[in-house]
Amino acid sequence: MTIGSDETVREPVPAETTAERHRRKPRSRSARNSFVAFLSFCVSGALALALAAAGVVYWGKTEFEGAGPLQQEATYLVPKGGGLDTIASGLERKGIISDARIFEYGVRFERAASQLKAGEYAFAPGASMRDVMDTIRSGNAILHSVTIPEGWTVAQVYARLAADDTLVGDLPPVAPEGSLLPETYKFTRGLSRAELVSQMSAAQSKLVAEIWKGRQDGLPVKDIGQFVTLASIVEKETGIDSERPHVASVFVNRLRKNMRLQSDPTIIYGIWGGAGKPSDEPIRQSHIASDTPYNTYVIRGLPPGPIANPGRAALEAVAHPLDTDDLYFVADGTGGHAFSKTLDEHNGNVRRLREIERRSGAVPASASTE
Repeated sequence: MTIGSDETVREPVPAETTAERHRRKPRSRSARNSFVAFLSFCVSGALALALAAAGVVYWGKTEFEGAGPLQQEATYLVPKGGGLDTIASGLERKGIISDARIFEYGVRFERAASQLKAGEYAFAPGASMRDVMDTIRSGNAILHSVTIPEGWTVAQVYARLAADDTLVGDLPPVAPEGSLLPETYKFTRGLSRAELVSQMSAAQSKLVAEIWKGRQDGLPVKDIGQFVTLASIVEKETGIDSERPHVASVFVNRLRKNMRLQSDPTIIYGIWGGAGKPSDEPIRQSHIASDTPYNTYVIRGLPPGPIANPGRAALEAVAHPLDTDDLYFVADGTGGHAFSKTLDEHNGNVRRLREIERRSGAVPASASTE
């Protein structure tokens, strides 16, 4: 170094000794090895967890889709408002599935929990949990039915509903006579009796309003109530569809002439009500003379209300009666009726009926609209 130079004089940096280099290198290599070991442990642990989870999922899937424990067909009623846990535990109790928890997990995995529908379902032997889920999700529940014949009274309808053990709950207050539609109703087990009666009432109201709206002009009925009342009488007089418009024409003609309707079913309803006449009790002269507001042998015009629940055919018959001059009809001994315009013709038909009854040994019937 030249004395007097402008360059800054720097102290020389002592060189790293070989010993120091040897001491530093092992510490760096050790740190790296520890990090690699920790990372390897984490990766191995994650892989083990992933493999375990995959194993659990595979096992659960196998259980969910494998054959179930059922040995013979069984049914289960999924309750209204029942949650997935309630449904799953109920299925397990019935032996339809083997494990409620697996069923719950499987349904949730399929995002089907909100799609399970109330109702009674049938499951085949060996049905898997997936089969069970799909069945309940489909909504294809077992349907039961109850048939209400045309011309039944409300009392008869209620008796049938009370005896049906697929329905639940109490019957509602007695519905007005004539307000329930005779029909075959299909429903799932667990439907309430009150709800079914409500359906019958709504169906009848809709049908009556529809037919009343399309009725022919000039009918001798003041309102829709009288319309249903006359239809109920027609319903009780004959069970033959083709005869109903003819029977309706006789009553319409009588109402127009202010004649008494003289219908036997009105006598029966006035005395025995909706329960009906005992099968071994004939209609007697004392019954014909009975003083009830329904007895059309005594009163003129229509009774105060229906005497049964009329069906569509009877309602249509009153809305569109046959155009005739007939004022009388009586049973003809073959299941139908003989119609006539005059009392003489009618009396001849009555005599023929009596002769048929005498020969067959049948109990004489009252002659309708004599």
